[in-house]
Amino acid sequence: MEYTNNDFKKGQPRWCPGCGDHFFLASLHKALAELGIAPHNTSVISGIGCSSRLPHYMATYGMNTIHGRAAAIATGCKVANPDLEVWQVSGDGDGLAIGGNHFIHANRRNININMILLNNRIYGLTKGQYSPTSPRGFVSKSSPYGTVEDPFRPAELCFGARGHFFARAVATDAAGTIEILKAAQQHKGTAVCEILQNCVIFNNGTHDSVYTKEGRAKNAIYLKHGEPMIFGENNEFGIAQEGFGLKVVKLGEGGISEKDILVHDAHCEDNTLQLKLAMMEGPNFPIALGIIRDVEAPTYDESVTTQIEEVKTKKHYHNFAELLETNDTWTIE
Repeated sequence: MEYTNNDFKKGQPRWCPGCGDHFFLASLHKALAELGIAPHNTSVISGIGCSSRLPHYMATYGMNTIHGRAAAIATGCKVANPDLEVWQVSGDGDGLAIGGNHFIHANRRNININMILLNNRIYGLTKGQYSPTSPRGFVSKSSPYGTVEDPFRPAELCFGARGHFFARAVATDAAGTIEILKAAQQHKGTAVCEILQNCVIFNNGTHDSVYTKEGRAKNAIYLKHGEPMIFGENNEFGIAQEGFGLKVVKLGEGGISEKDILVHDAHCEDNTLQLKLAMMEGPNFPIALGIIRDVEAPTYDESVTTQIEEVKTKKHYHNFAELLETNDTWTIE
């Protein structure tokens, strides 16, 4: 059966005009419609925060849970009903602060859920405190003289927890967002999608370098598996190896040609190069967008189901009534 965006829409979103959540929601509706998975076979789980209102605007199963616990609820949802397509949506505060432990263990376990991290580097719902992804020196209501902490890098956390899928897109880039959402759904295991977006009220401009099409042409690189890492307004730059690190080179300069440019391998089990790509940032490097890591591995929910079936075949009982009959019984007349 074919679905349209409207099949997944519900309600009137209550976000500030211009909020990145609006852009992401539209892309999610379209991605689900293109994937063709029925709304009644889909569940969207969130925690607390502006972005966590998203399940209210989905004509699917959904649950707006408590702060930081979206991954735990999503895990239970998937294990209890393995056939359900589960999407977990969190902000950078909900997902990486109070929910940080759940984030890393969901990746470690490799549960077959899609984890969406909407990263605006601020607590928006509680009115502008710095978050785990706010940069050092960031001035906010809770850091009036600038933060004295280094931020989490979502890719680094994901890879450090032995994550097998990581992708990144910009909320205003519908095509790029839809591409990684569809790839996440097709990946078996925990799929983390970091969405870069602005909070127009408390942290507007935090991703300005890549928030427009022109900005992405200058300051981002779209990684494609099996293709050379070329970027720039005229595809004039590339990523090359320099010792154990990376460097930006200009094609045609100093004898540099396409053969000197690294080719992206999203399926490589060794995540060394993938992590280096995910950690690139301006002004010296472009920001990596697209599917950065996509590696197959056994999933938690399938392993649990298989284990249960194996144990059942070795047991003399398969339900509670049969369990009672394994002990001495009496019939009272």
